[in-house]
Formats: sequence, structure tokens, C-alpha cells
Amino acid sequence: MKRSDSLFQPDRRIAFFRGFLKRPAEVGSLIPSSRFLERRIVDLAHATSAKAIVELGPGTGGTTRALLRSMPLDAVLLTIEINPRFHNIISAIRDSRLIAHKGCAGDLVDIVSGYGIDPVDAVVSGIPFSIIKPEFGRSIIQSISDLLTQDGRFVAYQFRNRVNSLGREVLGPSRVQLELLNIPPVRVYSWTKNGHLRLD
Repeated sequence: MKRSDSLFQPDRRIAFFRGFLKRPAEVGSLIPSSRFLERRIVDLAHATSAKAIVELGPGTGGTTRALLRSMPLDAVLLTIEINPRFHNIISAIRDSRLIAHKGCAGDLVDIVSGYGIDPVDAVVSGIPFSIIKPEFGRSIIQSISDLLTQDGRFVAYQFRNRVNSLGREVLGPSRVQLELLNIPPVRVYSWTKNGHLRLD
């Protein structure tokens, strides 16, 4: 039986707020993503045609659910969440395409390899690159690049622009969009692995 997202929305918001207060460096925001931001992320990740997507820092699962609603029936979505409470919420989602992993994005390559996911069409990230050490963030983005298909996509939604400079070093120039229908407004950065900026 599929649960209604609307029934669990208040609980997810409370969990997100508590997670922020308890571990602000892991969460990076007080409020989960809006449906408008989720839709933009899904579009930029080309989720409707992706066979394998990795989501870093899914939080309470709003973007996770949006990706699952859009992905093909034979696709797979691997989430990597370091916060135990958030991981438990993600693990409760009933969808056979979902693999919920509790762990650190720094171990991305080993985690993906351990589940036998190859290749990866898109990586979506909500982890706050602005408050982690630059060398650690650069290492994560390099791992993302190593895993992506030739035309694979990396999509990061952030409140600050550090990910833009780190991503440029590894993947070249990004496409930047501002989602105003989110509290607070958030920037969405996207790259393709081949380094050619696509505007579709």
C-alpha cells in the first residue's frame, strides 16, 4: 500500500527542524525543499529517463519522493544520508526502486560500488558544501564525476555558491538557476560530465 505524502508532511517538517537544531552542519536549512524546487531538480536531473540516480543528503525525503514519482519503473535510486533520524524516514518509503544507505558522501564510490550500481546517470545533492571543508567537498565532486556516465548530470541545490567554484574545478562551468518559490530562495547548480553546458 502506498502512503499519502500529505499525511506525513507535518511529521517530516518537524523532523527536519529538529534535525537542523541538533546537527546544523549536516542539514544546512530549517525548512525542507518546496515542491517547486523539487520539480526543478527532477527536470535538471532528467529523472524521467534516468536508470540510476544517487541522492546525497536526502533529508526527510521530499526530493526523494519527487524523483521516485518521475523515474522509470526499472530505475534505481540510491540515497546516502548521514543523519540517523533522516535515514530512518527515508528507509520507511515503500518503493522497490529505492536503496536507502546510512553513511557519508565521502565514501560515495565505495557505497555505489557495493550496491553494484553502474553506471550512474545523475547525482542530486542537498549536502551543504558551504559549511564543509573545501578539500572534502572537492573530493566528493571528483567522486561524482568518476561515477557519472559521459553525459551524466550533477545537480546541487545550495544557499551559498561554494559548490559552484568547486564544481567548476572538476566539471567545468555550471548552469545556475534561482528558485524563488522556496523558503528561503535557493540556487540550483547543474553540470554535465562532458563539461558542455546544456540549456535543455
